[in-house]
Amino acid sequence: MAKTRVLIMGAAGRDFHNFNMVFRDNEAYEVVAFTATQIPDIEGRVYPAELAGRLYPNGIPIYDEAELTQLIHELEVDEVVFAYSDVSHEYVMHKASIALAAGASYRLIGPKQTMLKSNKPVVGVGAVRTGCGKSQTTRAVSQALREMGYTVAVVRHPMPYGDLAKQAVQRFASFEDLDRHNVTIEEREEYEPHLRNGVTVFAGVDYERILREAEKEAEIVLWDGGNNDLPFFRPDLYFVVVDPLRAGHELRYHPGEANLRMADVVIINKIDSASPEGVQQVRENLRKLNPAARVIDAASPTFVENGDMMRGKRVLVIEDGPTLTHGGMTFGAGVVAAQRFGAAELVDPRPYAVRSIAETFAKYPNTGALLPAMGYGEAQRADLEETIRNTPCDVVVIATPIDLTRIISIKQPTVRVQYELQELGTPTVADLLAAHFGDK
Repeated sequence: MAKTRVLIMGAAGRDFHNFNMVFRDNEAYEVVAFTATQIPDIEGRVYPAELAGRLYPNGIPIYDEAELTQLIHELEVDEVVFAYSDVSHEYVMHKASIALAAGASYRLIGPKQTMLKSNKPVVGVGAVRTGCGKSQTTRAVSQALREMGYTVAVVRHPMPYGDLAKQAVQRFASFEDLDRHNVTIEEREEYEPHLRNGVTVFAGVDYERILREAEKEAEIVLWDGGNNDLPFFRPDLYFVVVDPLRAGHELRYHPGEANLRMADVVIINKIDSASPEGVQQVRENLRKLNPAARVIDAASPTFVENGDMMRGKRVLVIEDGPTLTHGGMTFGAGVVAAQRFGAAELVDPRPYAVRSIAETFAKYPNTGALLPAMGYGEAQRADLEETIRNTPCDVVVIATPIDLTRIISIKQPTVRVQYELQELGTPTVADLLAAHFGDK
């Protein structure tokens, strides 16, 4: 019987995981290509033979998603698998239409085939959109579990933007490990806060191997999701974060709606900055989709170092990159802090952006007068540094999860903005973890 010829649409994460779980060493299929989007410079590379398995001695090529129709014809693709996250339901079906028009079938692969089962308890943290507050929620879950006496290992959703074979299984226990692996700004933003709290982080490409390594060190494995993707591990308790600043998005984005329907606990975050109408809309949608979920109300207060430096000044605000780009947010903690401390003006960096940063603004024109902290490689970090240097401002407001001055040179005075999860009333994260697991 002829093999089904498959093309996997991805963004260097879910696509590789789906391949590893469903297609690697599967004689019924031949994966002829991956396509890539969202991540700069991933196309033109190869999913390496070391990871692809015995059926792919030359690895699998990765192309730009813009070539999808041509690839379906030239590679005689039978089936297109959609495998990335934080896109609208309409977007998913537009891609389906492209595949169908070119003659291929179109497929989404579900949790039953892609969630690994751990021999240790798993707590998962996901969201309905990028930028809802997963990272601060994961930190709150980690702290609560450790206070209950459990040893925790965090496994982060993949961000494999470098040498994929070398990144198959990564373990980070110190800041030196970050330097040794030459991680991107986005990776640092996710890993550093856990390391600062004394928690080991695992990540990479081959999540079966990653899970088994994490199980050796942890009594509870904590899945730290990326974008609004589904967990790679089957959670025993699943926290999902929603954002009333984008009320209604919980019904309109893939696979965020699936996350909301799957959640054991829903955290309604940012109640301190959202409108009452937005909070109410989220509550109503939650009651319709998942009335059995427990609900935690939460705020995301900002903590500002030397905030008075912004008063009356022209400020450049740098926010988390993915939150502004495919997350679609037009402001974040940095803007909130600048307004709170009386900044005179938010300086628009777009006229001063260079090379890859200018390309980011062209691709995501709705970011507004903010600078996304893009840094997927040395060249892009240099572009970010030059863009900051070019921007005529009095103060740079750093509202990213890490202090950017540790990895790039910023000549202007800087103000740091940080944020943590703050539960409002009961139940709390700790309450629900204790009810499920009990103290050790």
